[in-house]
Amino acid sequence: MSKIGFIGIGLMGQPMSARLLAADYDLMIWNRSVEKCLPLAELGAAIADSPEVIAQHCDVICLCLTDTIAVEAVFSQLQPHLKSGQVILDFSSIDPLATQKLANHCSTIGVDWIDCPVSGGVQGAASGTLAMMAGGRLEAIDKLKPLLANLSSRLTYMGASGSGQYTKICNQMLVSCQALVIAEVVAFAESAGVNSQLLAEAFSGGFADSKPLQILAPEMAERRFTPEKWHVKTLLKDLDMAVDHSRIVRSSTPMSGLAAQLMRLHAVAGYSDKDPSTLVNLYLEPHE
Repeated sequence: MSKIGFIGIGLMGQPMSARLLAADYDLMIWNRSVEKCLPLAELGAAIADSPEVIAQHCDVICLCLTDTIAVEAVFSQLQPHLKSGQVILDFSSIDPLATQKLANHCSTIGVDWIDCPVSGGVQGAASGTLAMMAGGRLEAIDKLKPLLANLSSRLTYMGASGSGQYTKICNQMLVSCQALVIAEVVAFAESAGVNSQLLAEAFSGGFADSKPLQILAPEMAERRFTPEKWHVKTLLKDLDMAVDHSRIVRSSTPMSGLAAQLMRLHAVAGYSDKDPSTLVNLYLEPHE
């Protein structure tokens, strides 16, 4: 069995790594804050001293990092130690053009770069039911399917390098706009004297139903903002990418543009590291 490296033990990386350990993969991990690695070490993971060590010892190197800058920084540490035949499997949500540049560089040394961002949140990571959207060389992705089956309920091949990242941007456009309108609906219902805690039940199975609705509407109605399962800053990052790339591909994204500005207002008000369920406060705080 291949030795697997996993870099980035955060909200998503921790449960994903735990599932690989439960499936008996030989796992080596690294995180900038080493204390986040300790629970996984108790489950059998080896802790690397640096990304370089992972590059030297692992066949498949998984990344689950915050943003493009973080991925590029880690790659600069991996690069001198990479060998032909290795695969970098990037679960991060980053800029598609940066992904294509990294993939092209890797191809010159016989390394496959697979962009494979995920959707499903911490709950999906813990239960192994993430939706994955992959871009890169199809043959390399096919070889990864047994590993990815431990983490996902659906893996969709989207096309060439960068396609997975563009698909994730589309996913985040939908999720972010839904989160904002759910917050608006909860606040509107309460202002109209409607019990907002019944909205998710009332809409269940109808055209307005969705996973974000069933998760966020009860949390917003109950002001249940912890534990944080994802962050406002993450949605803002992805909305900004959507707006930036809409100019590049010449596609209009007015809804996502407005969503980005509303998300930014919320982030600068002190909610950047908070759960998106706090978006309801955009509409409630002036009245409460």
